[in-house]
Amino acid sequence: MDIYDLFLYMSVGAGFLMAFNLGANDVANSMASAVGARAITVKQAVLIAGVLNFVGAVFLGSHVTATISKGIINPDVISDPKLIMIGMFASLLAAGLWVLVATLTSLPVSSTHSIVGAITGFGLVAGGPDVVNWLKMGGIVLSWIISPFFAAAIAYFIFTHIRKYILYKRHFIQQAKKWAPIWVAITLSMISLSFLYKTPAGKALGLHWTGSLAIAALLSFGAWAVARHYVSKFVLDAEEGAEGVERIFRKMQVGTSCYVALSQGANDVANAIGPVAAIYLIAKEHMLLAKAEVPWPMLVLGGFGIAVGIAVLGHKVMATVGEKITTLTNTRGFAVDFGAASTVLIASNLGLPVSTTHAAVGGVVGVGLARGFSAVDFRVLLRIVAYWVATVPIAALTSIVIFVLLKWLCYG
Repeated sequence: MDIYDLFLYMSVGAGFLMAFNLGANDVANSMASAVGARAITVKQAVLIAGVLNFVGAVFLGSHVTATISKGIINPDVISDPKLIMIGMFASLLAAGLWVLVATLTSLPVSSTHSIVGAITGFGLVAGGPDVVNWLKMGGIVLSWIISPFFAAAIAYFIFTHIRKYILYKRHFIQQAKKWAPIWVAITLSMISLSFLYKTPAGKALGLHWTGSLAIAALLSFGAWAVARHYVSKFVLDAEEGAEGVERIFRKMQVGTSCYVALSQGANDVANAIGPVAAIYLIAKEHMLLAKAEVPWPMLVLGGFGIAVGIAVLGHKVMATVGEKITTLTNTRGFAVDFGAASTVLIASNLGLPVSTTHAAVGGVVGVGLARGFSAVDFRVLLRIVAYWVATVPIAALTSIVIFVLLKWLCYG
C-alpha cells in the first residue's frame, strides 16, 4: 500500500470522527431551545435531528465541494500535493479532537471555525504566512461579534413583541390567535428563502431573486390562511391560561427546529467531507483542483457520522444551550430559533461570515436579556465565549503538531 492509499483510508476515519463530533456539538443549534422549552424530549430531539441531519447531508448536501475548506489557504503556494494531503488529514484530526473536547465539556463551538483554524495551522507550516488568506481570517474574527449580537437583537425584538402584544394583554388567547398566523407566515417565508439561498439543493435551482420572493410570498400567504383556520381548533377560547399561548408557539418552535436540523446537515457536512474529498482527489490524481466531485458514499459517511454523534453525545451541549444560560419557554424558544435562522440567512446573503453555533447562543442570550440581566447566567456564557476565542488558535496548534509529526514520519 503506497502513502496515498494509506492517507485516503485514514482520512475516511478522520472524516467520520469530524462528522461524529460535528453532530454531537452542533445538534444544539437546532434542538437545544426546543428541548429547553420542553417542546420535545431529549430522546425525540436526538431522533428527529439525527434523521433530518442525515437526509440533509445525503440528499441536499453539495456534491461539489471546495477542496480547500472556505478558501482559507492558497494551495498553489505548496508545490508538493503530498504535503497538502498530509496537512488535510492533520486538519481533520485536529479539528475533530477539539470539537470532541468541547462536546465532552458540554460547551458549543463552531465546527467551521475549528476546521478553518486547523487548515490555517498546517498552511503556515507548509507554505509560510503568504499561504493564508488573512482577509478571510479577519472575517472569521468579525463573525464572533456579528453572529451572536445580530441573533440576540432579533430574538430580543421578537420575544419583546410577543410579550407586549400577546402575553401582557388582558385577552391574550385572542391576541395569540390573531398574531400566531402572522408569525407562522413570516417564519415560513424565512424558511423558504433560507432553503433557496443557503442549501446546495436550493442554490442548484438557480432561481432569480424575483422568483424566490414570489415563491416565499405564495407560501407565506398559504401558511397564514391554514394557520388562521387551525389555531382556533387547538386552543379553546375559554382557556385563558398562558399554556394556551405556549401551545400555539410550541408547534411553531418544533417546525423551525426541524428546518434548522435539515439545513444544518446540508451545509455542515462539507466541514467533515471537504478535506476528505481533497485527499481522495490527490490520492487518485496526484494533484489538487479548486473543486472536487464528492462521491455519494462520502456524503452518506458524513451524514451517518453526524447522526451517530447526535445519538451518542448530542445531549451534552443541548443541555448547556437549552437550559443553563437562561430559562426557556415555547414563546422564548421560538424567538431563539427565529433569531438564529434569520441571522444566518440575512448575514450570509450580505456576504458576512456567520456561525450557526454563535447565532443560536446569541439568540438564547437575547431572549434572556429581554427579562433582565439577572435572567442570564453570565458564568456559563463567559465559559462559552472563552471556548469560541480559543477555537482557531487551539485547532491551529494541534494541526501543526500532527502535521509536523506526520511529515517527519513520511519524509524522515
